[in-house]
Amino acid sequence: MTMHSASLAEAALPENVRSAIETALDDEYHAEAFYKAVIDKFGPVRPFVNIVEAERRHARRLENLLSIYGLPIPQNSYETGAKSVGEAPETLREACEAGVKAEIDNVALYENRLLPEVEGYADVTAAMTDLYLASRDRHLPAFRRCAEGRGRGFGNRQNR
Repeated sequence: MTMHSASLAEAALPENVRSAIETALDDEYHAEAFYKAVIDKFGPVRPFVNIVEAERRHARRLENLLSIYGLPIPQNSYETGAKSVGEAPETLREACEAGVKAEIDNVALYENRLLPEVEGYADVTAAMTDLYLASRDRHLPAFRRCAEGRGRGFGNRQNR
């Protein structure tokens, strides 16, 4: 084990880096809760059924970062009921449009706020860059296809 690895867990993260990780984690929890609400309403439809699993993996990655640095993992306020995402939209198309907006907002959050905050912390930057790219390059295009009615599993019964 290198000195860097041995001291990593002992090193305290600056408040801005810890806050950035917690903000990203809350954003992942929110996305998961919203996509789960859509699945609860419309069934296991794509792309929601795939992306909700990705959001869970993203949250675990951020939780692992906090653990590495010996920091507590905040409760998922959406699971506990302390925060709510509200009702799923009336139609699947509206849900897909909401997914587009959520992913655009997520990309902007990483670009404009989170990634600049974690510069100098290679492990945190790598994790956040991966999550940012997943939103930009996979989730956003999938929701755009869905909003345009081009996704698999997007049928008339779901568009009512």
